[in-house]
Amino acid sequence: MTVQSISSVFADRARTSPGEVMVIDAHGPVTAGEIDVRANRLAHLLQRHHVAHDDLVEVALPNGAAFVVACVAVWRAGATPMPLDPAMPAEEREILEQIAQPRVVIGDNVSPHTVTVDENDARELPADAIPDVWASSWKAPASSGSTGLPKIVRSMTPALVDPGARVAPFFPCAATQLVTSPLWHSTAFTYAFRGLTAGHRLIIEPDFDERRFLELVDRHSVTWTVLSPPSIRRLVRLPEEIRAEHDITSLASILHIGGRCPVPDKRALIKWLGAHRVIEVYAGSESNGVTMATGREWLAHPGTVGRPIGGTEIAIRRDDGTRANTGETGLIWMRRGDRPSYSYLGAQSRRGTDGWDTLGDIGFLDADDYLYVLDRAADVIRSGDAAVYLADIEQVVEQLPFVRGAVAFADVDSAGRQHLSVSVDIADNDAFPALIADHVQHHFGSDWRPVRVILTTSPLRNDAGKIRRRAL
Repeated sequence: MTVQSISSVFADRARTSPGEVMVIDAHGPVTAGEIDVRANRLAHLLQRHHVAHDDLVEVALPNGAAFVVACVAVWRAGATPMPLDPAMPAEEREILEQIAQPRVVIGDNVSPHTVTVDENDARELPADAIPDVWASSWKAPASSGSTGLPKIVRSMTPALVDPGARVAPFFPCAATQLVTSPLWHSTAFTYAFRGLTAGHRLIIEPDFDERRFLELVDRHSVTWTVLSPPSIRRLVRLPEEIRAEHDITSLASILHIGGRCPVPDKRALIKWLGAHRVIEVYAGSESNGVTMATGREWLAHPGTVGRPIGGTEIAIRRDDGTRANTGETGLIWMRRGDRPSYSYLGAQSRRGTDGWDTLGDIGFLDADDYLYVLDRAADVIRSGDAAVYLADIEQVVEQLPFVRGAVAFADVDSAGRQHLSVSVDIADNDAFPALIADHVQHHFGSDWRPVRVILTTSPLRNDAGKIRRRAL
């Protein structure tokens, strides 16, 4: 096979197998031919709105076939899709739009300075093909904003692909892929569209529901999916008799990514599915490095996110920049190739001239060079000389049987002192804040007793496993 534009891969699939179901969403199946026609018409509409080569086009749509059509149309017009959460706070979204200056918005418009394009307005336009052209960047997603204001991460990879090439050792060449994370998030976006260019069929859900997940795997013979740690937690907490109601033997493997997975949850997942079906990856939207751990490797190194793959180098550095010893905690730095894989819009990269870069995470390497991620450097709360990782607090709270999820964060008083607070998702259970505070104090001491315990019955993280702590 040869490298070709992403747009032409979709066109080829429509030409050779127009009746093949490419996407199934809440509205039903959509064929390759239907996606091609809809994308052509929308691409014509984009051009009428003066979308040109290498422009950014904001895509702010919920999960579904319309999201796929929008992105294919953007590539077809020679532009770069900039997926954004349609539920992002208006103030933050307007900041990103001012930074990125998208030519148009496909979806809901919140800024008077942007132009909205609706696929419904393209229904009467011609469906003939547009001359093949490709952007110098294939995607420009926003960061999660979990530790600060979101920014745009513009990929330096052009909108070209070899559909016959292996994407990664953990990524299947052919699959029925279940998508339950938001497509506007970089992880779901990347694997969904790389899957489509490799010949995958997508089952796209609006969000994650653990019982619905089992039902869909059974009904559609799903072979591959990506899960976040909160989704894993919800699945393994289902009663065994509920899980046994559905046949999930078609599921060849699952990939989990998007945060630190509690060891008990990971053990339960491996016990349920088998070590051969569980793979973990550590990476960021920046694509500046990646590690991988198979289920068997994880059992030998509990808590690891794996060893570097794909030409990635890992170094742990102290605050003074010197390399840490084996087992010593420090800032995780990665290097992958000589050329940068991304550029930021709205932020400054920490990538040095030597190619070393960091996502701002804290961790360590063991004697076998397996990486362990403890938390983000920005998510460490301090009291005098003592410090604790918020992820550690969260995982202790999540040990309680009535807790579905927890998010710890720092409250700052008028004197600038940090105090621990915790939001706790108890689903439909009963709970008492004092009991939760006692549990934290028992594990970490009186200095870390939460000053506030906030109970909620709704998930605290999105289905990609992310949250904006500063919004709490």
